[in-house]
Amino acid sequence: MNDAITARQVRVIDETGAQLGVISTDEAMNKAYDAGLDLVEVSPNAEPPVCKIIDYGKYKFQLQKKAAEARKNQVKTTVKEVTIRPQTEEHDYQIKLKNIVKFITKGDKVKVSLRFRGREITHKELGYEMLKRIEADTKDLAKVDQAPKMEGRFMLLMLSPLSKK
Repeated sequence: MNDAITARQVRVIDETGAQLGVISTDEAMNKAYDAGLDLVEVSPNAEPPVCKIIDYGKYKFQLQKKAAEARKNQVKTTVKEVTIRPQTEEHDYQIKLKNIVKFITKGDKVKVSLRFRGREITHKELGYEMLKRIEADTKDLAKVDQAPKMEGRFMLLMLSPLSKK
């Protein structure tokens, strides 16, 4: 900005957006000073560097506003966890499935944790079948981020909503 610009020649754009062409930095500084504005380097890597004659405070404010708007429009995804067991009965399964569907339609990712207790861990295939059933029941709403895998006494499945087109 202003005296910090080291290039000898710069391409200058005035406050209205019109190009003034390639001129010396001193001449550009004088034009900015005459207009009561600042000379701001907006593209230092260009050849020659591009500078704008603008009000720096206003420019900074607009950049902050753009950044805030981008943050506001960012999608926040949270991971919801639903815990089941290999011996979960049909009615309980339907309730858990309803919760999974609710989370997915809301746009959240879902981590399905299947917990093995005691000797149940010897029948991992029951857990695998349960998670495959959940996968099949939610296939039109969600995609599988992480296939069923063991972590200690838990078998985990990660689901995320299908992208809305």
